[in-house]
Amino acid sequence: MEDRWLSVEEISVYLGVTKDTVYKWLSEKKLPAHKVGRLWKFKKEDVDVWVKAQSNSHKKR
Repeated sequence: MEDRWLSVEEISVYLGVTKDTVYKWLSEKKLPAHKVGRLWKFKKEDVDVWVKAQSNSHKKR
């Protein structure tokens, strides 16, 4: 299990979206993240679970 925290830039590359999209999701409280000081940090495992949940919710529609 990977315990490393990812930055906004790293998570945007990982998800294939812009940093602006990541910040939009953060402002809408959609993306699982932790604020460390003034920086947002992400656990890859938490984001993977979130992505799967988003995928499953779209399949049910």
